[in-house]
Amino acid sequence: MKLSELQKYTLKQAWQADKKIISKNILEKFYSNSKIKKPNDLIGVITKSVERLIKKDLLIGYGWRTSHKWFIQRVKLTSAGGKIARKLFGIQQKFPFKK
Repeated sequence: MKLSELQKYTLKQAWQADKKIISKNILEKFYSNSKIKKPNDLIGVITKSVERLIKKDLLIGYGWRTSHKWFIQRVKLTSAGGKIARKLFGIQQKFPFKK
């Protein structure tokens, strides 16, 4: 499964959170810490990225809905998202010791 750098950052931040729930405001720090240019519509980019992760069943979105649109405030990591987040941190290498 291909993930963008922002989506990887989202999964890592959610994995490190206490209850696996993070606010979308935390995701704005991705652009302040990275070398990637800050987009003009920062909130729109983050929202689309989160919505795509929700469609892949890696996150659960919390917010409210109007007749036209969802407004997502917080996101929670699912079990499938947790598995992918663990892989993003790296897998410990197993040595082929012979017994």
